[in-house]
Amino acid sequence: MTRTRAVPPTWLLGFGFWPLGAFGALQLLTVPQLLAADRVPEPQIAAVTAISLLPGFGAFVLAPILDWRLSRRAYAVGFALLAALCMAAALASIRDLPVLTALLFVGNTAIALCVFAVGGWFGSITRKEDEGALGAWFTVANIGAAGLVGASGIHFLRGLPPGLGAGAAGLTVLAALPLYLWVPCPPADDRLAHESFRAFARDVAALLRRPAVVWTLLLFLAPAAAFALTNIMGGVGRDFHVSEGFVGLISGVGVTLAGVFGSLMIPLLNRRVAPRPLYLMVGGAGALFSAALALAPHIPATFALAVIGENIFQAASFSVQNLIILRTIGQNNPLAATQFGVLNAAGSLPLSYMQWADGQGYGVNGIAGAYVADALISGGACAVLALMLVLLRRRIPAI
Repeated sequence: MTRTRAVPPTWLLGFGFWPLGAFGALQLLTVPQLLAADRVPEPQIAAVTAISLLPGFGAFVLAPILDWRLSRRAYAVGFALLAALCMAAALASIRDLPVLTALLFVGNTAIALCVFAVGGWFGSITRKEDEGALGAWFTVANIGAAGLVGASGIHFLRGLPPGLGAGAAGLTVLAALPLYLWVPCPPADDRLAHESFRAFARDVAALLRRPAVVWTLLLFLAPAAAFALTNIMGGVGRDFHVSEGFVGLISGVGVTLAGVFGSLMIPLLNRRVAPRPLYLMVGGAGALFSAALALAPHIPATFALAVIGENIFQAASFSVQNLIILRTIGQNNPLAATQFGVLNAAGSLPLSYMQWADGQGYGVNGIAGAYVADALISGGACAVLALMLVLLRRRIPAI
């Protein structure tokens, strides 16, 4: 008699997103710190970051392979290993900007595909009533990993020999591998695994024409709740007269606590507010917070407030995104990883172009210019989308 391994608790499944947070912390906090220490101008740092973030969106073109031939476990493990290798090599090449950018680009592609595979895999084995909690715990693990690795990454690189420090930092991306090897994973769908790629492409095209998917794509492609400001804070510590150690502390403890709070408040709010309006409420509140920061003095306390506050809103927006995606997937979906990947990628695109926009705002008027640019663009997008949801509510399918 064959024994079926039990599905772990929802909170434990959430830690499948650890590689995303660990890689992101090194990419968005540690690398900018190292570049800033080398006196690389902030607009150039923002450009490197924006380019390296593009795979978060562009990887959607590769997402369909995650439901074809191999199991989602195999894809998750393989791409996590590739991402860790690319990050270690990138940190060892910090003074060569073209090589650094290329390695971060490839590594970010791998981490995106790893997350797509995990999201489709774990989402398809989770009960509907637990989808909100899973989306929140995905974000807790993501933000928590970002905080812990963000606090320790710079110490690896400053306290160890260059090659060893880069390797140790890269290994932090792999902390979720035991979970991937333990969680039960259905094999690839038999029909999808053996059909031609042309037939498989037709299935994917049909998926993308579903009304619920189309409306979700529109919502996520807009910059309503991008919160890319969190991605530039690691390189602007000197604007607030704070040390690398202070940046690491706030980005570690502060970001972790902010991520847990912002993530876990979403299942509570979702009891009263539907997912789509909740997503826009989070984005609108975050835009107002960013606008207020533009008027605050450039002191260490403001830096701490900005990092913690922006991460609360970002964690909340990621949790709502995950909830919306999981609601559209449902259970036993043979294209779950593809669908998760496409929708997750749509939510990643604004992080890239808003990173560029915030960097341009910084070039015009320093950190205050970045706050204003972010607030105006994201706040305007929230207002337009909210109006669309009201006027077209009868045409938009429920999730």
